[in-house]
Amino acid sequence: MGLWWMLSVSMLTACVAIPMDAAAGSHSMFTCEPITLRMCQGLAYNATFMPNVLNHYDQQTAALAMEPFHPMVNLQCSPELRMFLCSLYAPVCTEYGRTTLPCRRLCLRARRDCYQLMDMFGVAWPEEMDCSRFPDCDEPYPRSVDLLSIADGTVDSTVSVQRDYGFWCPRELKMEPDLGYSFLGVRDCSPPCPNMYFQREELAFARYFIGVVSIVCLSATLFTFLTFLIDVSRFRYPERPIIFYAVCYMMVSLVFFLGFLLEDRVSCNAAIPGRFRASTVTQGSHNKACTLLFMVLYFFTMAGSVWWVILTITWFLAAVPKWGSEAIEKKALLFHACAWGLPGALTVTLLAMNKIEGDGISGVCFVGLYDLTALRWFLLAPLGLDVLVGVSLLLAGIAALNRVRMEIPLEKENQEKLVKFMIRIAVFSVLYLVPLLTVLACYMYEHNYRPVWETTWVQERCRDYHIPCPFQVERTSRPDLALFLIKYLMLLVVGIPSVFWVGSKKTCFEWASFFHGKRRKDGMVNESRQVLQEPDFAQLLLRDPGAPVVRKSRGTSTQGTSTHASSTHLAMLDEPPSGSTSRASSLRSKTSSFHGSLHRSRDGRYTACSFRGGEDRQPYGSMPRLHDQPQSRHCSTNRLDSLSRQGSTLRLETQSRHSSTRDLSNITQPMQGTPGNGIHRVLEEDGSTA
Repeated sequence: MGLWWMLSVSMLTACVAIPMDAAAGSHSMFTCEPITLRMCQGLAYNATFMPNVLNHYDQQTAALAMEPFHPMVNLQCSPELRMFLCSLYAPVCTEYGRTTLPCRRLCLRARRDCYQLMDMFGVAWPEEMDCSRFPDCDEPYPRSVDLLSIADGTVDSTVSVQRDYGFWCPRELKMEPDLGYSFLGVRDCSPPCPNMYFQREELAFARYFIGVVSIVCLSATLFTFLTFLIDVSRFRYPERPIIFYAVCYMMVSLVFFLGFLLEDRVSCNAAIPGRFRASTVTQGSHNKACTLLFMVLYFFTMAGSVWWVILTITWFLAAVPKWGSEAIEKKALLFHACAWGLPGALTVTLLAMNKIEGDGISGVCFVGLYDLTALRWFLLAPLGLDVLVGVSLLLAGIAALNRVRMEIPLEKENQEKLVKFMIRIAVFSVLYLVPLLTVLACYMYEHNYRPVWETTWVQERCRDYHIPCPFQVERTSRPDLALFLIKYLMLLVVGIPSVFWVGSKKTCFEWASFFHGKRRKDGMVNESRQVLQEPDFAQLLLRDPGAPVVRKSRGTSTQGTSTHASSTHLAMLDEPPSGSTSRASSLRSKTSSFHGSLHRSRDGRYTACSFRGGEDRQPYGSMPRLHDQPQSRHCSTNRLDSLSRQGSTLRLETQSRHSSTRDLSNITQPMQGTPGNGIHRVLEEDGSTA
């Protein structure tokens, strides 16, 4: 047992020591070198070329691969076997660094002669040595033309090969064939992890930087979403997409925060020292955690950009065709289908194409980190298209609002609301577009310079990995860590502008009421108060610029006519009993200016009968005086009698003389969702939060 243990340890030590010695004494450049293989000594040539046609990087690795054939060579089963094996494992080095393959007839004779003996020793003929892969000829090896460059029998090992052999995947970065890995155009190869450009100290700083920024963005977007949950009816179209936009970037920041916590446990494959495999970048969908992070991150990144485009579309519909909130909200299903369907289709496509890549800097998994084609078509193209469409619609909407402000005469208060609303749109758009354009610029810079960075990395590491060094490198460059920090910063900061949209006094009051446990007033009462007391921007936006401005009565009625007195009475009933002095004075001013509900007597004069002045109004909740009831009943009787006699002619005459009595269809029109009240509602929100 002790002898067996010592033998096992010695064999394991030998297996480990041979590759280490190979690394120490192997070539550093792609050059011709003397043959050191014991089996290939004493041939017609004494110089070989590595890596050989079987992708062995040095002669020590080739010697290990030749060991199963040693018994057949020693037993001399075929005079052609030794030369055939050396032509593959230690090919002759020619003048231009090209290797020549043996003829097919040589392969067939060696296999035919040694087939029975190989079967006896349990050695199978390797697939890479299939005779059909060699040229159909019958010449000895090496050919005479191959020996012209070494006719004197000496080899100058310092002469470099004047040829570019491209990138050869190092043994440490080799992956299993069924995983679908690829690196620098070579299959079954993966980049080193955590990163091939930066040191450990730089990566640690970058990871903490991304973690702090992700926490800030997560807090901001979560605040926006919670504000929406407190008062769902406050954020309607055309500003509702801001909430979904915030939710998308909340998920993006959450994924980056998880990457900060996980470090490189998901984005990198663990090293396997026993198999001479270094830590490599995770690719494909075989790692379930990496796949999940990729799906969430890419899906919500694309969905956030689409929701911004939808936000510009809703603004455009509210400003140019004058669509109302109800009309825009009818298209909500289409908006959601586009916002979630398009990113979902792109995500599924990338999963099918196996384009997932681990990011050693941030600890997440994304796309386009090493594959330039995926970067070009799945990041630059969608984001660039979103910016182009969104900016076009945004400029058209702002131009329409500015035209309304210039052409339609509005009150000073309404002008200020419209200007503030335009400023909010412009500021919010700038806060979104500047980070997004910066991210696009970083992606384009990375797309253009990544081949140079990769060539520089191969040139610096080819001696360490014992692979061919690049030939005639024209320029070298290394990426700057600041570029990647700016990219991650802007990718996360792009979600913060949603806070500036919801941040207002009204938001503070809502949060204060929420923490104090106060219940909000009924939404229908607030909506009726808004209709009764606020000016209607919808009609002003829809009117013909050449038509005169006609002020509406601020009242509404369910009867055939509408009076300012009835609307004022409803407004006072909606107010609490302990109203402020300023509100009471405002109501008195409204009643004193009333001249709409008039009674036409038999002599043709008009007298106000169905309304009392503000100075005669009783306190809130008190009963009317009894001696006033006959007068009120008398006025109502006369009014009904007059209306039944005169009909529509009297109503038109009254409207032409006093311009205050309105038809029920005109009065109730603002409550039925007229086109343009989407902007009207947002403007009222601006006025209340200013």
